[in-house]
Amino acid sequence: MTYIGFQALNVALVLSFYAIALYFISGKNPYTKYIVSAHRATMAIFVLVLFASFALEYALFMRDFRIEYVANYSNRALSWFYTFAAFWAGQAGSLLFWCLLLTIFAVIVLLQNRRKNPALLPYIMGVLHVTIFFFLYLLVFKSSPFARLPFTPADGQGLNPLLQNPAMVFHPPSLYIGFVAFTVPFAFAIAALITGQLKDSWVASIRRWTLFAWLFLTIGNILGMQWAYVELGWGGYWAWDPVENSSLMPWLTGTAFLHSIIVQERKGVLKRWTISLVVLTFALTIFGTFVTRSGLIASVHAFGVSNLGPLFLGFLTLVIVTSTVLLILRAPILKGKKAIGSWSSKESSFLLNNLLFVAMTVGVFIGVMTPTLSELFTGEQITVGPEWFNRMATPIGIVIFLLIGLCTVLSWGKTTTNRLWKNLLFPSAITIVVLALLLLFRVGGVLPLLALAVAAFSISTTIQDYIRGVQVFAHREKVNLIAAMISLTQKHKRRYGGYIIHLGVLCFFLGLIGSSAFIVENSATLRKGESIHVGSYNLVFEGIARTTGTDRLVDHAHFTITKGEKKIGTIASEKHLFDNFQPATEVGIRSTLKEDIYVILAEYDLIEELATVVVLVNPLVLWIWIGGGIMVLGTLIAVLPEKNTV
Repeated sequence: MTYIGFQALNVALVLSFYAIALYFISGKNPYTKYIVSAHRATMAIFVLVLFASFALEYALFMRDFRIEYVANYSNRALSWFYTFAAFWAGQAGSLLFWCLLLTIFAVIVLLQNRRKNPALLPYIMGVLHVTIFFFLYLLVFKSSPFARLPFTPADGQGLNPLLQNPAMVFHPPSLYIGFVAFTVPFAFAIAALITGQLKDSWVASIRRWTLFAWLFLTIGNILGMQWAYVELGWGGYWAWDPVENSSLMPWLTGTAFLHSIIVQERKGVLKRWTISLVVLTFALTIFGTFVTRSGLIASVHAFGVSNLGPLFLGFLTLVIVTSTVLLILRAPILKGKKAIGSWSSKESSFLLNNLLFVAMTVGVFIGVMTPTLSELFTGEQITVGPEWFNRMATPIGIVIFLLIGLCTVLSWGKTTTNRLWKNLLFPSAITIVVLALLLLFRVGGVLPLLALAVAAFSISTTIQDYIRGVQVFAHREKVNLIAAMISLTQKHKRRYGGYIIHLGVLCFFLGLIGSSAFIVENSATLRKGESIHVGSYNLVFEGIARTTGTDRLVDHAHFTITKGEKKIGTIASEKHLFDNFQPATEVGIRSTLKEDIYVILAEYDLIEELATVVVLVNPLVLWIWIGGGIMVLGTLIAVLPEKNTV
């Protein structure tokens, strides 16, 4: 089965080269017999890559330890749940999964656009197949998932304990889907540049693809944050790790691209900016894979040193050079006939928003590359830590979140002074009240107060605008507010889905503020019966117990939580001990809307029942995950087809 899977990839590689040639040859005449043959090759490549993927999963479940990949990422004790996820646990498997997604999306694009965009389709498919060919080349010649060992071990090494978390089944695929789906808007943009068909129709064709990619990139990033929070045992959810940053950067530029699409469709401006953003977003997805697989940058998420770095760098160079040349050649066509609106217009705020997203992306990129570039030019590696990233990102982020609220109260073209003051009255009053309450309760720090004021302002402007629309609709249609809200959202999914996304983003922002500015921490070495005080809580150490799992020993440290004189619950933090891996920490977490109690078991003595623990009270963390869920809901609404407008 695995031999046939490898041969399937070989055949798919040849067919991909064949499809590239036919698509670009038939570009000027998309109705020839060559295009039909290229379409058939696309379908065949999908089937072949799907079969290869099935062959790898079959080898994993059959425990075929003759295959190096199976021996490295599974063993007989591994559950079916994580055996399935081992497909993308290593470099070769993740490349195959990436290629599988590419072929699936290529088939969908083909079926969607055979009649809708016949002039663009050959070049769209040609660009997709260039990317498919690149990944197939890596799988066939550089990183085969079907490579065999010279001997057959009795058992495999198993999956790293840090990866044995339910998020392993959902986080990497979500990120990969987001990364790979951005190939489709990029292919449309390059096809539009090649053909010179740069009217707004190509943008309309990729709106849902862009939302789809952005949705899964959002899900992937949030799941990754949650995974780090519960699994790595350091008390946080974001460490500005190079690979974390590599998934953040395309999210930032992809968000800017989504806003730029809105302005281009509505006002016919920012055409050059829109194409540049989609090119940049795709380039950053390739850069992310380069960082993960080059061995250039040390990261807990990286696959280590490999021979793929130069190839990814070469492909990235090809993408940037080709796109830049096409942008220069088509510059006269891309020049907008209309000017951006006044400073008080919605489109001006969108443009400023985009510039800030790009500025943050540049800042993150500089931070990621500083160690490598400093070593290259000076021979000394300069490390950029979280403090640098926080100082760079905090002011930019606060302005971005402020613009969410300001953009809501602005009009397209120009906003009159009367309208502006009318729209700002209620949010300003809410913001003043919130600030007064914060000062009354002695919430300290200028920056936290500013951030909370921005959150209050932007949340109130978003809710105000949503409610106004609902009230007008309810009055006109003579229905109650709940019915009006549901009906209005159904009829204007893009607009009101966007409002819901913004509310989710602002809830997320609220969680960031609380968990960054108001953390309380304490640590102690405790004997059984002793307690540790942190914030308004007291944790009594009740002892340690050991249990035996299928492939590990688990030591549980138990605590009783009290607040004042009242017992409010129990919590346990664990250490998992393995034969093949370092011990893994499983933190204890008790979450409420107000705050999390977070317990890390650092060191312990099982016989003496001594435990060294670190306890944190992390305010508002739950709002990060709630905000993420609201963002997903809003995106799902926005991506659905519109009904007839009222």
